[in-house]
Amino acid sequence: MKYAFMTFSAPSATLDELFAIARGYGYKGIELRLDSKHRHGVETSLTADERRAVAKTLSASDITTCALACSCRFADAAANAEQVRIAKDVVDLADDIGVPIVRVFGGKIPDGVTREAAADAVVEALSEIGSHIGGRNVTVCLETHDDWRDPHAVADVLRRVGHERIAINWDVMHPVRAGFPLDEAFDTMKPWIKYVHIHDTTSGDELFAPIGEGIVDHKRVLELLHSLPYDGFLSGEWINWGEYTEYLGREIEVMKKYEAELGIA
Repeated sequence: MKYAFMTFSAPSATLDELFAIARGYGYKGIELRLDSKHRHGVETSLTADERRAVAKTLSASDITTCALACSCRFADAAANAEQVRIAKDVVDLADDIGVPIVRVFGGKIPDGVTREAAADAVVEALSEIGSHIGGRNVTVCLETHDDWRDPHAVADVLRRVGHERIAINWDVMHPVRAGFPLDEAFDTMKPWIKYVHIHDTTSGDELFAPIGEGIVDHKRVLELLHSLPYDGFLSGEWINWGEYTEYLGREIEVMKKYEAELGIA
């Protein structure tokens, strides 16, 4: 399996510094979080010349920039004109710099809006984004997050959109915290899983826990993904969880230990 981490682990690092951090801990990729004032500097505001320079930097590295993570969310139909515009801009950026995955959210369902109406809004937004993708080598992945932790609700959205470039970012933690077993989540969403977020959690108030010490069975995650087979990245998303020096090495070591135990290393 190929492992990456999101830049929330090292928000003050430049691109070259992120590559060095990944290399030092054995990660093969990085995921760039946009619109969060991270020092990597990759944003939709880049000019054409700046995009060409970034593309050259990314393609020259032995570390893959596997995804751009944005905050676009689509459950509020009243806000979707702007949210879809931003998502299209991120798709264009990803295509310009050679990044294959864009992460988006479903978003919080507004007060007074039914889940059915919110689902309609998400489907309409993703369908419009899918049309915009066209021949670009970019896949937009809806994350299992916020009010879209139910794998059945997410699968229903993807089924209705029916576009090969609209897929799922399986965040393995959030459905578990919402009470859905790993196997149920995987079996429900597996036709559309094109990107994966890993991180462990407890059933309490603390969002993150070391992999292997929480309630998410990451060894089973590997076993399930291997059955597809899955050839994408597993990206560690750790937000405000202390210094990366405290956990990046530990987390990937546990994952590689699980791979060895399963015989899939």
